[in-house]
Amino acid sequence: MEEQAYFYRDTWAEVDLDCIAENVSSVRKHLPEKVEIMAVVKANAYGHGDVQVAKTALSAGASLLAVAFMDEAVALRHKGIHAPILVLGASRPEDVQVAAKYNISLTVFQKDWLQQAQQHLASGDRVSLHIKVDTGMGRIGVRSRDELSSVEQFILKDERFHFEGIFTHFATADELDTRYFKQQLALFEELLKGLTKQPKYVHTSNSAAAIRFPHAYFNAVRLGITMYGLTPSLEMQKEIPFPLKEAFSLQTRLVHVKKVKKGDKVSYGATYESGSDEWIGTIPIGYADGWIRRLQGQEVLVDGKRSPIVGRICMDQCMVRLPAQLPVGTAVTLIGRQGQEFISINEIAGKLETINYEVPCIISNRVPRLYKKGGKIVDIKNDVLGKSQA
Repeated sequence: MEEQAYFYRDTWAEVDLDCIAENVSSVRKHLPEKVEIMAVVKANAYGHGDVQVAKTALSAGASLLAVAFMDEAVALRHKGIHAPILVLGASRPEDVQVAAKYNISLTVFQKDWLQQAQQHLASGDRVSLHIKVDTGMGRIGVRSRDELSSVEQFILKDERFHFEGIFTHFATADELDTRYFKQQLALFEELLKGLTKQPKYVHTSNSAAAIRFPHAYFNAVRLGITMYGLTPSLEMQKEIPFPLKEAFSLQTRLVHVKKVKKGDKVSYGATYESGSDEWIGTIPIGYADGWIRRLQGQEVLVDGKRSPIVGRICMDQCMVRLPAQLPVGTAVTLIGRQGQEFISINEIAGKLETINYEVPCIISNRVPRLYKKGGKIVDIKNDVLGKSQA
């Protein structure tokens, strides 16, 4: 039996890079030319694939990248990404030399951090820094003009530090009620007045603000969820002036088909009992892949029709009530389009009572990612088998 070239299971995710490119291009056309796009590729590009998305976004009009942690930035450097990268989260001061080595910009918000970082920098080192301002998100950031001034002055007095940027993050930019957003923006603008020197980058807007609030652009925006073709929130769907193309789909195949009789039980706990003679199919995906037990009852697409998951979802498998007898190997779509039917990430998020951001992020790395361009598979990444083709 001939081996498959890249992975050995009948479950995979497909990421359409043309959708990523079109979403970035749409935002690029929406923004003034002087406003740069910082593509947010943290969390393995929201589960889509960091290096593939980064390259696509940069080709489509982004000029910078952002990640959450230094590990993610270093990984991109090792994969051949040379574009500017900002770490949005907190980094350890003792790791500042790594940032200098790989030309990675760091977020800072504490004078104490800077004092400790000085001890780990050699005389020829240089690291770029963005000051984070907490205007109401309540995570990290300086909160007053005195704090901001203290951090800025410390940076400016050490030639090994380069004051590259300043930013904040909006907590409610994706909500129709804009009162809190306006409070945050006003506070940020007020704090900016206390700077001795305005840095190269001033950025506040996430995807939602980049679409809705031109007065909050400054000179860069951070493009996250919209880049992947997903709405920042359900309530602002009508606020988006261009179509979004959902890039992520999740596919599998039937590995077993059987006919059960009325009263037969399916899966752990015997929670499902057939109401009549039924065709049941088994698919090789389970909660270890991120297809968690709460998705019991969620419909999938088989033979172009919606079919429910029956019984409890297992670690590696789950069962589907089929519309008819179908052959082993029949394609099953869990997220995406099949025929005239479409299951969106928003639908899965609704079933899970969560937000769409979470869905692709929880699809685990043991699910291979395949990358499409021009309707064809052009790249395959398989972290599980250690056979990355990236």
